[in-house]
Amino acid sequence: MDEVFRALADPTRRSLLDALFADDGQTLGALVERYAMTRIGVMKHLKVLEDAGLVVTKRRGREKLHFLNPIPIRQLHDRWIDKFTEPWAAALTDLKRELENPMEPKKMEKVFEIYIRTTPERLWEAITDRETRGKFQFGARINSEWIPGSTYAISTGTDAAGADAMPLVEGENLEVDPPRRLVQSARMLWGDDVKAEGTSRVTWEIEPVGDSCRLTLTHSELNENANDQLYGGWPMILSGLKTWIETETVLTTPGSLMYG
Repeated sequence: MDEVFRALADPTRRSLLDALFADDGQTLGALVERYAMTRIGVMKHLKVLEDAGLVVTKRRGREKLHFLNPIPIRQLHDRWIDKFTEPWAAALTDLKRELENPMEPKKMEKVFEIYIRTTPERLWEAITDRETRGKFQFGARINSEWIPGSTYAISTGTDAAGADAMPLVEGENLEVDPPRRLVQSARMLWGDDVKAEGTSRVTWEIEPVGDSCRLTLTHSELNENANDQLYGGWPMILSGLKTWIETETVLTTPGSLMYG
């Protein structure tokens, strides 16, 4: 939290976050054009934001794109603001990125990053285990064989007869590389409005860093101006995952933002 507060204390860095809030996935050159300072000056500010986890970078060919990561702000809100205000606001960024070919349908992606004190193996197990998934994803359960090409389904636990209850998400495991990378297609099912959005893609990437893991979740192939129910719950889900693994306690968060 100290690094996040330091990063947010500077007006130029807050302005950079505002720029990414309005138009996510920008190159360094595009950001430099907004400011009356040198390229090196902008790079230094971006480095502070990256170190605080507020900005995540991804390579697209020869370009390096910068994305706003809302999770540290979500955590700051929960720790320092939420306990003083009810109900707590869950406004997330409307991040946009156009494909290089303007003739193609416009798509956008959301990038979320969080550090969790655990091993890659334990983190992978938490993501793929049916019962553990329910500890951090609002009680939802996941079922799959976890092999490339297999299907998976997420539902709201089980009904009185022990069968899976309301379906929430279905898709295919496109890449399964334990305990490092999981790529899945995703079709949301909990309401007609999200069903109409069609199929998107969710990528889980686990990287060991010292005694912790950096978990990067990318929700891509979203329609431009996609319904924010598709991705709005990820910061809470990932925060719940971190809390469960590190403390074995369930983070009390409302599931309504994720499932209508």
